[in-house]
Amino acid sequence: MNKYEIKNFKIPVLKGISEKSIQEHLKLYSGYVNNSNLVLEKINELSSDVKENSYVIAELQRRFSFEFNGMRNHEYYFASLEGGAESLKDDSEFKKQLEKQYFHFESFINIFKNLAMTRGIGWAVLYWDNKTHQLTCAWVDEQHLGQLNGLQPVLMLDMWEHSYVADYMPSGKKQYVEDFFENLNWSVIEENFNKVQK
Repeated sequence: MNKYEIKNFKIPVLKGISEKSIQEHLKLYSGYVNNSNLVLEKINELSSDVKENSYVIAELQRRFSFEFNGMRNHEYYFASLEGGAESLKDDSEFKKQLEKQYFHFESFINIFKNLAMTRGIGWAVLYWDNKTHQLTCAWVDEQHLGQLNGLQPVLMLDMWEHSYVADYMPSGKKQYVEDFFENLNWSVIEENFNKVQK
């Protein structure tokens, strides 16, 4: 099995989110990649005697979803901050889809920001559903509980406290969400949308 590799992200100076916070956050991401590899390695080792190691293998499989989604979710998140802030073009198919479903682009933004303020730790996610050909907003607890089966992520916002508390304090969660959108490179999000069209 191929090992997962740590991706490098070129993130510029951001509004509100410090370089130190980003560096610490990237270390956490690296841990998810390394742990995903380690869990799979251990499962492989223990699989030489599945009967004897069945309980441990099952618990490692459970842990894998946490580590793997931690890795992948962060890859979407950090990629969306690369290249600097960029607006969504008015003639983009993605913007047209947002306006078709939410009437106005700003209506979608308000709905998504409200979702991000959900109490607890997790992720605010915008998915594309190829079966119904529509976008769907959802909250994912932690990073693996509530992922919508078969839907493709387009936009992911990390709402674990580690993503904002050093710069904003716990009471600054709302400002962090505002600044995330100020820093967002919409061309990356549009590319995500284009890639998942079938």
